[in-house]
Amino acid sequence: MADPSGPLVTLFKSLGLGQAKALEAAKSPKSASILKELVEKYSLTGLDEKTAGLVAALAGSLAKTGNIGDHERKYVLDRILDGKLKSVDQVAAATKYVESRSVPIDEADFSKECGVGFSITPEEIVLKASDYLSMNAAAGWNNLGAVISSLRATPDLRWANAVEVKNAVEKIFLQTFGPREAAKVKAKESKKDAPKPKAKASEPTPEAPKKSVFEEGFLGNLHKPGGNPQTRPELRDAHLKATGGAVWTRFPPEPNGYLHIGHSKAIFVNFGYAAHHGGKCYLRYDDTNPEKEEAEYFESILETVRWLGFEPWKITYSSDYFQELYDLAIELIKRDKAYVCHCSQEQIKADRGGGHGQPVPCVHRDRPVEESLAEFEGMKNGKYKPKEANLRMKQDLSDGNPQMWDLTAYRVLDAPHHRTKDKWRIYPTYDYTHCLVDSFENISHSLCTVEFVASRQSYEWLCDALDVYKPRQSEYGRLNLEGTVMSKRKILALVSEGIVNGWDDPRMYTLIALRRRGVPPGAIRAFVSELGVSTATSTIQIPRFEQAVRQYLESSAPRLLMVLEPLKVTIENIPEDSVTMVTKPLHPKVPELGSSTIPFTRTIYIEADDFREQDAPDYFRLAPGKTVGLFQAPHPITCVSYKKDEGGKVVELICRLEDGPNVKKPKAFIQWVAEHAPSGSPVRVDETRIFHRLFKSDNPPSDFRADINPDSLDVRRGAMLEVGFWTLAKESYVKAKKEGNERTEKALREQGEGKQDGDTPHASSEQLVGNECVRFQGLRVAYFAVDKDARLASLDEPDTVAPSRKQGDYIVLNRIVSLKEDSGKSA
Repeated sequence: MADPSGPLVTLFKSLGLGQAKALEAAKSPKSASILKELVEKYSLTGLDEKTAGLVAALAGSLAKTGNIGDHERKYVLDRILDGKLKSVDQVAAATKYVESRSVPIDEADFSKECGVGFSITPEEIVLKASDYLSMNAAAGWNNLGAVISSLRATPDLRWANAVEVKNAVEKIFLQTFGPREAAKVKAKESKKDAPKPKAKASEPTPEAPKKSVFEEGFLGNLHKPGGNPQTRPELRDAHLKATGGAVWTRFPPEPNGYLHIGHSKAIFVNFGYAAHHGGKCYLRYDDTNPEKEEAEYFESILETVRWLGFEPWKITYSSDYFQELYDLAIELIKRDKAYVCHCSQEQIKADRGGGHGQPVPCVHRDRPVEESLAEFEGMKNGKYKPKEANLRMKQDLSDGNPQMWDLTAYRVLDAPHHRTKDKWRIYPTYDYTHCLVDSFENISHSLCTVEFVASRQSYEWLCDALDVYKPRQSEYGRLNLEGTVMSKRKILALVSEGIVNGWDDPRMYTLIALRRRGVPPGAIRAFVSELGVSTATSTIQIPRFEQAVRQYLESSAPRLLMVLEPLKVTIENIPEDSVTMVTKPLHPKVPELGSSTIPFTRTIYIEADDFREQDAPDYFRLAPGKTVGLFQAPHPITCVSYKKDEGGKVVELICRLEDGPNVKKPKAFIQWVAEHAPSGSPVRVDETRIFHRLFKSDNPPSDFRADINPDSLDVRRGAMLEVGFWTLAKESYVKAKKEGNERTEKALREQGEGKQDGDTPHASSEQLVGNECVRFQGLRVAYFAVDKDARLASLDEPDTVAPSRKQGDYIVLNRIVSLKEDSGKSA
């Protein structure tokens, strides 16, 4: 160790290092020698301690690298002294940069690679961390270190302050998983209970931190941007120049219906993969079939994507490129790679093997190029009616893949387009359009489901035939849910025949239905992430999906006292005018959710199922002469007697408050709500909707109507809630509006609001805020959300007005999921 009074320590202290840092810098002979040279050569004295520390870090980095010339050393040193390099990480990156580059140094490139000018606020770090965690399921506090490391490796936070990143992640973990101490206690208990290892036994290998779904398996093995082969290197170079070498993806829905749970995986994969790699994702409407497209679907698709937590980089349409696609069709004909066919649909099918056997050439396949050009012009100008002429690609009939058997590229349609109106009478097919628009938009990863695996060959064939940039198509397994239908045709039948109440009926698994039911978008993201992404189809039972939702709500939903079937209780030894205000937490493990204050009075209501006329040894709730605890109430109660109506139904219990010194702790606690008009208690619920499976079987038959469960909707009236509901509802709504406004403002800035066409759906905060944002657990009952049919006037009043029931209010609750899986159901 260097002598504290030695000349090196004295020199380094003159640089600006403190005593301890100067001693540390003097320990390594090689880096100390370089630091001494820097101080003396450039007369470095009197620097502030942080800058002096960065100069010492530069010396340490130089000691680990090869020969770096004086010019490069001086360049990095100057960037430290002028304040452009602000962290040890940046200094290390700068040293590595100048070692691998020749002079002169490209200042713009240096700044980009070393984070010069990078700036981010702690609030922005929290948002970035929240977005990252929403797309990467974390199992709890044990994964804190892995999440912080992974997050710091993302492009957005590569140069962020490490402490601020750590604080942001810890804040979100606290909100999601509760206090860290609880996790530590569980860990200690499990360690204590675990059998001790035998002497001399080898230590088990520590479990590696869980990787993100985007870092392993199918997604982890995808090619790097630019790794997709091209016919010419110039195409690759132009693509990388346009994208900056970043990941660019797209989500390309056909706007002919509402998205369902299966689409959530496609949204998660495309938007999530791009975001994880600091790239960009388009929302592209595949609007090439005007006969089936409606404006409401365009709006709903954008709203659903945003509700799930993703923001499109740009919103585009296949129709944006109709002219370019037409021009390339002309080029394809000129290259003798396409021809106009006048065969009937039946003849085309027969020529293509009729579903079995090898294809035979169309009689028009070898018509002269000039003739096909003239016929295609005739198609464009209205010479032919639908099905009288088609443009077909001249592919490879000897190939074993039917997707190479002269697919149709253009067909005649007698229908106006919602955007181009009557301009076009011919429309490109999916097989022709998709790969070319991917090419136009410089998509680096064209991610789709496995039913398109055979299409990859025709996808690549067309790009190569036209000598354009060729994206790489990669296919992953679909997400299917048992016990429901996902066919748009079948869902439309359910809606049009009145079997369900619209596309958003909460018994269905369209995403707007799940949203209305109250399922949080974060629960869907976590569910898809936990399933992982591979080439295998994921067919999941409904109970497994509901369990994922239940687990998500367990740590995030506030808890309110609620009785679904109220039974009146009169506590005879409490005065009629007595009221005790009780403050209770909204979640026992998540104090950040706050608390509510409720009255406790002579008259309360309990769940009817919590009383029995006949006691039993294994029964611990109320019965005559039996004592039970009340959640958060000051004392337990004992049933003294009960009253019945003329039909023999128990309608009131007479109980006694047990507030003496020798009261034993009851064996069971039940929920309750009090009657107290001055505070508005209880809150009476007009409708509580409980949803069961729409179909009886896991795999509804083709005649699915015969499989409908007649008892799939159970509407209860008269449920009661604690008065804390009003404050919770208002706070939930205000918070959702604030977050919605912030997200929307950011999205419009990044998309460039003024660049969108008038008929393009715009991001708006209203898309993100609905009654369903009011979610809670009814203690011992279920998880609930407010339905869109509800009217809650206080939600629209100024924040200064105390929330309470108003004239005309109508409360409708939807059960999101039960508290536990129904008995007899398999997970």
